[in-house]
Amino acid sequence: MNFSRILKKGVGTTIEFEELMQEKEFKTISGFSNTEGGILFCGVSDKGDIVGFDCSEESVQSITHKIVDKMGIRPVISCFEYDGKTILRIDIAKSPNPISYKGKYYKRVRNITKRISKDELGDFFSRGSNWDGLANDYSLDEIDEESVRRFIRNAVQKGRLVADDTADISEILHKLNLLVEGKLTNAAIILFGKDPQKYFTNAMVRVLRFKNDVNVSDRRIEGNLFCQAEEAEEAIKNSLNVKFEIKGKLTRDEVWDYPLEAIREALINSIVHRDYFKYGIQTQIKIFDDKIWFFNPGELFGGMTLEKLRDPHPSSTRNPLISEIFFKAGLVEVHGSGIHQMMKSLKDVGLPEPEFKEEFAGFSVYMMKNVYDKEYLKSLGLNRSQIQAVSYIQEHGSLAMSDFARISPGINERTLRRYLADLVDKKLIIAIGEKKGRRYELS
Repeated sequence: MNFSRILKKGVGTTIEFEELMQEKEFKTISGFSNTEGGILFCGVSDKGDIVGFDCSEESVQSITHKIVDKMGIRPVISCFEYDGKTILRIDIAKSPNPISYKGKYYKRVRNITKRISKDELGDFFSRGSNWDGLANDYSLDEIDEESVRRFIRNAVQKGRLVADDTADISEILHKLNLLVEGKLTNAAIILFGKDPQKYFTNAMVRVLRFKNDVNVSDRRIEGNLFCQAEEAEEAIKNSLNVKFEIKGKLTRDEVWDYPLEAIREALINSIVHRDYFKYGIQTQIKIFDDKIWFFNPGELFGGMTLEKLRDPHPSSTRNPLISEIFFKAGLVEVHGSGIHQMMKSLKDVGLPEPEFKEEFAGFSVYMMKNVYDKEYLKSLGLNRSQIQAVSYIQEHGSLAMSDFARISPGINERTLRRYLADLVDKKLIIAIGEKKGRRYELS
């Protein structure tokens, strides 16, 4: 090593001089790891003056342990003499995985160490790392032990896991690949953390209810992903209608606006498959009078397209740890089968197939309500004749004025035309043809 030449050249993308080893210098190590690697010389001022460094065994071990414990990397650390003084040299290789220091990520830009902004993190991590598999300096104290043990009991009961729910928490998390080389992963915190939003502010589910396209409620559901799934389903159900069909003398069935199987599939998909690198937006469910919209940040993953989505397809997920834990918990049945199950449950109750879209840098599922249900038509304020008109069109395909007059005896034609105009305004039916010979169909 020609240190004189390095001194003359000065600091740069891969070289840094520091007098001491403090917080700034550990950030520099993160920056080197995440960029091109580099060498940190301690005991040299930023102007290249040699001031010397304490290279005692105790000092070097302390620095080494801190780098290993806080960052999970093992740089090469050595000392050498120059101009009568001792200098500490730390060689940092470029890491194949993102390296953080105290939960923050850094990079080198020329001769400066800069924090990677939240907007940059998604592209930065997409170089090959899954968000849920990234490890950080989380404490085991942040894990809700009861949530972990409850999950173990459920998974064992469903036959999807062989484990002892009384085992040490760290042992359980290690076997689930949520604790790697002594560090908790993002998946561990967001699945079983006491307060995941401490780190992932927007990792929540918003359930919004609209009446006549006006937002009347906005519930923000936080907590770990199991809590979000459970509470979000209840929030959705509280915004839907349910009626009861009597089956025999002692039983009755609940009939919801949408089958709960489809609701659960869409909800779980929006939680499991969202892109958690996108910090600025939440998973959102918007419930309108005539439809429900599920949105999760992040487009389709792993080569999946909207065209392929409806056909049988293999499982592909950007969050494999989260997906596997939800599968073991029984919240996901067969990997890759959720879309098919959703479509089948809607079809079984006579509702349209869901519509899938890639939009707003994310993925959407639209479920359309049966707006021609008589109870729903009554809730819109329609009178008996208007409901009869809609029912007639459902059965026969279209309605002429003569048909309407025949099924609504005693009401003059002017009034009947006003009824039909109101149905058109409400976008329940459409008018086809000129006034003479005009017919009406469902919109």
